[in-house]
Amino acid sequence: MESAVFSIRTWFRTRLLVPVIGTPDVLPDTLTSRWPELARVRWRRGGLPLRVGGWCLGQRTVQGITLWQTVFLAPGSAWDPALLLHEHRHAEQFASSAVFPLLYVWESLTRGYSRNRYEADANAWAARRVERPQPTNLSPGA
Repeated sequence: MESAVFSIRTWFRTRLLVPVIGTPDVLPDTLTSRWPELARVRWRRGGLPLRVGGWCLGQRTVQGITLWQTVFLAPGSAWDPALLLHEHRHAEQFASSAVFPLLYVWESLTRGYSRNRYEADANAWAARRVERPQPTNLSPGA
């Protein structure tokens, strides 16, 4: 009986759950040490949100999409700091207002994805973070 329960759980997880919510993923330490804010959100690979985002843009899928404090990344996408920081910024936007999802959709419907002010903000914020020089460990006068 236990093996039957295990088989049902395995089937449920692999056939139903993973395609919908993806699988948890962990950022490499090199990224979280340089950009500690990236550790504040959950990261997942795959899942239905990527497809839905793609469909909204007339594509098969997207490289990344954020829903509240969870970032979904396409299974084959690289750990690109600009993409990760862009998606992190969307997590901050979600946290800033309970109505953010509605505001984001309204922006996309009325202005288009490429002119959506939340996308522009995430792009600019990520670009500033990627370009920011890293502090050195030298003490003054050294």
